[in-house]
Amino acid sequence: QVQPVESGGGSVQPGGSLRLSCKASVSGFTFGAYCMGWFRQAPGKEREGVAHIDSDGATKYADSVKGRFTISQGDGKRTLYLEMNSLKPEDTAMYYCAAMKGWLLGDSCSGGQNIWGQGTQVTVSS
Repeated sequence: QVQPVESGGGSVQPGGSLRLSCKASVSGFTFGAYCMGWFRQAPGKEREGVAHIDSDGATKYADSVKGRFTISQGDGKRTLYLEMNSLKPEDTAMYYCAAMKGWLLGDSCSGGQNIWGQGTQVTVSS
């Protein structure tokens, strides 16, 4: 099946910015009918939802990233982005993209099973 592929992670100083991207493993595939999400998992912690966007463009954010992170889609919904600004050391984690044939319900996507990417590491450190 088609899988998300993340890119754009790296190391940055506190207060810096990064933009993560997520594309399908099959060239040209669009996520237009999917509910998409960015998740993260720090060492020793559970995976948590960061931001979600549905097929109509409605978005939801975790309280910890509101006002700093922006989820969006581009390239005809072939690419999912996560713009991260004012990064903090506590944002350090592996970031995952997930696609679900579902809808936004509450703070996350619902109605199906997440298809996960392999993740991209984000490290915020001075």
